[in-house]
Amino acid sequence: MDAIVVERASKRFRVIAIPKHATIKEAMLQFQFPGHKRGNEHFVKAVDDVSFSVPHGSRLGIIGKNGSGKTTLLRLLARMYLPDSGSVRVSGDVAPLLSLGVGFHPDMTGRENLKINGLVLGLSPRRIEKLADDIIDFAELRDFIDVPVRTYSSGMYMRLAYSVAVSVDPDVLLLDEILAVGDEAFAAKCFARMNEFKERRKTIVLVSHDPETVLSWCENVIWMDRGAVRLQGPAARVVEAYHRDLHIPSLEPVIASRESDGAPPTFI
Repeated sequence: MDAIVVERASKRFRVIAIPKHATIKEAMLQFQFPGHKRGNEHFVKAVDDVSFSVPHGSRLGIIGKNGSGKTTLLRLLARMYLPDSGSVRVSGDVAPLLSLGVGFHPDMTGRENLKINGLVLGLSPRRIEKLADDIIDFAELRDFIDVPVRTYSSGMYMRLAYSVAVSVDPDVLLLDEILAVGDEAFAAKCFARMNEFKERRKTIVLVSHDPETVLSWCENVIWMDRGAVRLQGPAARVVEAYHRDLHIPSLEPVIASRESDGAPPTFI
C-alpha cells in the first residue's frame, strides 16, 4: 500500500472583488452575499485534477513557479484543506512543516506553546511531557522556555516551532521550503535530524525552489503549473525539463554524474 494516494484532486478558492471605495458595510455584504452584484466574484483553481501516488519510504519533490499550487497541494496532504473533488489518502501520522509557529500565542511561555503545538500535531499530553526536555534542549532554549514568546527573537521563535514539529516522529513528513532554520550551527542540527528521517525510510514530500536540494533529496518530482501536473517522473529529468522551460542553463552535467552509477528511478 502506498503512503500517499491522490486521485483527481481539485481545490478552488473564491475571489471576491471589493470596490475600492466601498464602505465597511458594503464590503461585509459582499463577503456574505458575494453574488448580489453580478461579476464581483470568481473562482481560482489552485489544484486542478491532480493524481499521483508516493510509495512508503520514498521522497517526492514538488517544484513550480510561485502560484502554481504547490503549497495548496501540500496542505491537502496535511489535511488542512479538504479537496472539492477527488480524494487524498495519507497513511500513518503526518507532520507538516509548512508555516512554523502558526498558532503560537505571544503572551504564553515557550513551554505553554510547546504543549499546545504538540497537541495540534497529534501528540498526547503524556507524550508531550516525555518529550518536553528533548524539545527544549534541541531548540537550545533552556534559559528562556518559561518566558512569553513575544520576548523571543525571530530565530528563537522558529527554533522552538521547528523542534516541536520534528519531535512528532511521523510516518509522513511534509516540508514547504523548510529543511533548516536558525543560525549555521542550528541549521546543521536540523539537517542531521532530517537525514535521520531519510535513513529511517520515512516518506518525505518536499516543496522547494532549489534544484540542488531537490536533486539530492528526492527520487521523483512533480512539476506543478497553474494548479495541474505538467510533468512527473525521475527527479533529474523533471528538474531539467523545468529549467529548460524557464530558460535556465542545463543541468545535464549534474544529471549525468547522478546517473553514472545506474539507471534512473522509475516514474511515479
